[in-house]
Amino acid sequence: MSASTAIGMVSESLQDMLVTEMAVTPSVPVTVLGPDEPAADRRVNLLLYKVTENTFLKNIDWQVRPGTADRLTPPPLSLKLSYLLTAYAPNDPYTGNATAHALLGEAMRVFHDNPVVTDEFLVRGLRGAPEEIRVVHVPLDLEELSRIWSTFTRPYHVSACYEVSVVQLDAKGTVHAPSKRVRRIGVPDPQAPFHPPTVTAMTPMTGPPGTAVRFSGEHLSGWRAAVRVTGRSVVQGLELTGDSFDVTLPAGLERGFHEVRVDVSGLFRRVFAFEVSP
Repeated sequence: MSASTAIGMVSESLQDMLVTEMAVTPSVPVTVLGPDEPAADRRVNLLLYKVTENTFLKNIDWQVRPGTADRLTPPPLSLKLSYLLTAYAPNDPYTGNATAHALLGEAMRVFHDNPVVTDEFLVRGLRGAPEEIRVVHVPLDLEELSRIWSTFTRPYHVSACYEVSVVQLDAKGTVHAPSKRVRRIGVPDPQAPFHPPTVTAMTPMTGPPGTAVRFSGEHLSGWRAAVRVTGRSVVQGLELTGDSFDVTLPAGLERGFHEVRVDVSGLFRRVFAFEVSP
């Protein structure tokens, strides 16, 4: 539904459903009036006494505009309608209000048997709407009923309260185009804005103390190198101008294997093993 007249169309649909489904003889009219408005003495009346916004649907997402595939409209105004169902009939000298009570019970049976108002009873303007019109009985205590009836000039009649929802009225806000959809997904492949340096080899791998070794690799030019041998700093902050550089190992190394750690500007680290031979 869309137009603001939807509230009136819901009342008309409930009225038609009661007229069609109530099995009473003779039939009675169903009115949509205030209790203090003049009408037939024998009837069933539906009074819309409260309209509230449906809080659960207040923040729903924007929706695709009907008839389009690329336009979004603001969420509709979702309402709950509260009705007072009352039956009227002349009092009998012996049974009193029994006839009115029977009419009220029959009307309540109709709502119980039809908790969802189907297209059979919906007026033309409500048919085909995506939302359902549900009718739910809402028990009210005598104090609440008396508060409602105190606003009218007619005396209190036994009544039943029903909540009808959801009634949605389309908003007249700005229409927006939807955001672009993701057309491809995958794992990102972040790349550094430069070629990272790497040291691939150390030669020779063995020799006497004080041997000059050469480190070679790729993309070393422009970076700085640091070399430690068995925890002792040998070179620190050596500026590199090519893809290889030479370092002389300490002369006092003992015989055996020693750990040689190479660090290039904190971007690359590698450990080699150098064997000190006689």
